Order: sequence, then structure tokens, then C-alpha cells
Amino acid sequence: MAHAPQIRIPATYLRGGTSKGVFFRLQDLPAAAQVPGAARDALLLRVIGSPDPYGKQIDGMGGATSSTSKTVIVSRSERSGHDVDYLFGQVSIDGPFVDWSGNCGNLSAAVGPFAIASGLIDASRIPRDGVATVRIWQANIGKTIIAHVPMTGGAVQETGDFELDGVTFPAAEVQLEFMDPAADEEGAGGSMFPTGNLVDELDVPGIGRVRATLINAGIPTIFVDAAAIGYTGTELQDAINGDLNALQQFEVLRAHGAVRMGLIKDVSEAARRQHTPKVAFVAPPASYTASSGRTVAAEDIDLLVRAMSMGKLHHAMMGTCAVAIGTAAAIPGTLVNLAAGGGKREAVRFGHPSGTLRVGAKATQVNGQWQVTKALMSRSARVLMEGFVRVPSDGLTA
Repeated sequence: MAHAPQIRIPATYLRGGTSKGVFFRLQDLPAAAQVPGAARDALLLRVIGSPDPYGKQIDGMGGATSSTSKTVIVSRSERSGHDVDYLFGQVSIDGPFVDWSGNCGNLSAAVGPFAIASGLIDASRIPRDGVATVRIWQANIGKTIIAHVPMTGGAVQETGDFELDGVTFPAAEVQLEFMDPAADEEGAGGSMFPTGNLVDELDVPGIGRVRATLINAGIPTIFVDAAAIGYTGTELQDAINGDLNALQQFEVLRAHGAVRMGLIKDVSEAARRQHTPKVAFVAPPASYTASSGRTVAAEDIDLLVRAMSMGKLHHAMMGTCAVAIGTAAAIPGTLVNLAAGGGKREAVRFGHPSGTLRVGAKATQVNGQWQVTKALMSRSARVLMEGFVRVPSDGLTA
């Protein structure tokens, strides 16, 4: 009996922010996977270890959470004013599909370091010491990200004293600028508020009428008041992820919000679009104990935010959702802004399950439309392993 041999593909396993993913140079992928389609998706599913009915991804590189079931493809950019193109694939854990509908803000922090180390950036643009500026085209949503990557002795500096709640060890700080972050999602027309309203009402079966801020910034996000759905905003993962009824209600809310945002035409389509939109609930500041055991004091934050990712409460905060939080907080009248006390602001520090995070954004109103030119956030990144991933050669068969 003939057996399919394994093939090996150059890859790097990186942590970016509070996520981990397998990074590839486009040129290193098998020819069939260098273009979008079934072969590419089948390969990435096999690399990560999906679909896995056990929900563990034991036979792959995935970590069986939304934060660790991720893949990235990077290539030199032919787009003017950009160094590299960055494509993100969120791999379903138990389903046979890869969601290409949005970005990963956390892994965005690792794209610049990976591009430099992989020889994808013109050497003349990389200082031996100092900070390298990497201009990234985020291909999923058609937006620009500028990464400021520290360099020491001609190599990417990965160690340092920058601490990020949700990551155990300190590392070097990577500053990110998300330019013009209103996501240009299909059906949303590039509008920051796809319905034209700062606050809408959704009629959600099993929940009732819920006020929501629907925003396209960083990633399409549905913000609701925590109290309106029975929460305080201080919840940790176990309080929600162990409650199947709560998870189902959040998914119903997400599906109805996606329809209102124009991202899907019918709620039945939401199951094939797990990565976007996100659902987050907000509340005014309150003290709580983070998952690390550290006390987060109410006076040290502007508001509380908890966010759902791929059907579960995130252990910290998705980077793209943090951009949405910062953007919404800067616009008077949104539910995020009101939870933070209202008024104008250019930065916000919010509490999440692992601790706190600060994100900045400056909003202006032009011809009655809100605009945000960029959102600012700091993350860190580190190479965990580099070499080759191996997959059976039949892994390229859809």
C-alpha cells in the first residue's frame, strides 16, 4: 500500500502581542498554495491541525484557542509606499475552513520583525541600531499598518523590558500605527458606522432589544452595554466560556449584528464567518482581580471591556478590537465613549481579563462623518521557533 510522504515547508512560529501563529513567506509555499483557494486552505488547516473534533489540534501547530489557531503569509509588496503584503488566516478549530475576513492586530506586531529577519525588506532601509520602520499592507482589509521595530547590532531586538498584560515575560516594544482604521469590509462601504448611527437597536431572539454601537475600525465590532445583557464587565474567561447558553446567545447577537452591518445577508451565514464581526461588552470602571491574580483598580482605567473571539471570551484583548475600542472611545456618544465617561478623548486605558491596555486615536468630524486618521498601540513580538513545518503531501488536497 502506497503512503503519501510528508513535505516540509519553511516556516517560523512567532508570538505577536497576546497571540501566536505560523508565519510563511509566500514564495516558500508549494505552488498550489501560493494563490488563494482550496489548496491553500487545505494546507493551512493541516499545518494547524484542523478540523479537530476533539478540539485540541494535537496533530498540528495550533493551540486549540482563537489566539493560537492562526496563520500568516507575508510577501514583498508591489504596492507603492509599502514594504510587504500581510495576509492573515484565522483557522477554525473544529470546522474545515480558514476565515480570511479580517486582520489580527496582535500578530501585526510580528509582521515587521518577521519581514526583516526573512530578507523581505530592502537592507538599505534597515538601521544597524535604532528603529526600523516597516510599511505593511494588510491585505485582508486593505489597510496600511506602520510598524516601528527596534534593531540592535543589525538584528531585530526581541528582548526588553516592555510588559504586556496577557503575556508572561517582558520583551522589546513594537509600536504600531493603524492608518485610517475604518475597515473597508464588503457591504460596509468603507463607512466607520455602517448604519450611519452611533447607537442602534438590535432585536435579538432570546435577548430582546439591545442597544449597540456597530463600528468598522480595526475590525468590525459590535459593542453593547454589559449591564444590558446581564454582566458587570469584570468577568474572566471561566464565567462565560463554561456557560453554553451564554455562548449561544453571544453568537446569536453576533449574527444579527453582522446582518445589520451589511457583512452578511442572513444570520445563517455567520457560521462560515467566525472571525468577524467581534462582539464586546463595556462597562464603567470597577476594580477586579485579573486572571494573573493582580488587582486592577478602578482609578487606573477608563472603562471595562470584554470581547468574544471565535465563539469564546478572549483571555486578554484582540489587537484589532483594541483599535475599535480606541476609535469608538474617541467619538462622543458611542457606548464605548459613554462607558468611559463621555466627552472628547484621544486615548483610553481599559481593563480586560488579563489586565489593562492603552490605545490612542484622534477623531475628527468632516462633513458630518467621523474620521480617524490613525490608531496607536504598542505590542511586542518574539520568534518561538524557526525551521520547517511538515505535512503529509495529501494535505494539499482540498
